[in-house]
Amino acid sequence: MPDELSPVSAPGRILALDVGSKTIGRAVSDPLGFTAQGLETIRRKNKRTDFEQLERTIAEYDVREIVVGYPLHMSGAAGVQSQRMQVFAEELRRRFSLPVHLWDERLTTAQANRLLREAELSIRRRAQVVDRLAAVLILQSFMEARSNSR
Repeated sequence: MPDELSPVSAPGRILALDVGSKTIGRAVSDPLGFTAQGLETIRRKNKRTDFEQLERTIAEYDVREIVVGYPLHMSGAAGVQSQRMQVFAEELRRRFSLPVHLWDERLTTAQANRLLREAELSIRRRAQVVDRLAAVLILQSFMEARSNSR
């Protein structure tokens, strides 16, 4: 179930993840939590390697919170992928001792693809950056909702 918005306890960067079976799209906020910047997409290999790459990202950017895209059906119902993300989010909490939020990601990949088509990128180039852009959209949505709730 997606987390309720909680106020930021201390300023710091937020890492957003768009987790798929083959890739993990990543985006990070500025230290004050206003803007989102896409990072290189992780090509998944195995759990150990994936978490090592995430650990390096967390250390490099001094990440204080993580937002994981939470895939819901258009009706809002949770499915198998939603359950997988709940397990993934719990593993992130245990491994990194950071707050991890599940954030409704409905339509972010579709929106990312639309934006990339409008930018007239080739299909090949779109495939390379769609997960990164989806992570940026997840992070921007999370930060906007948080700032609107203050």
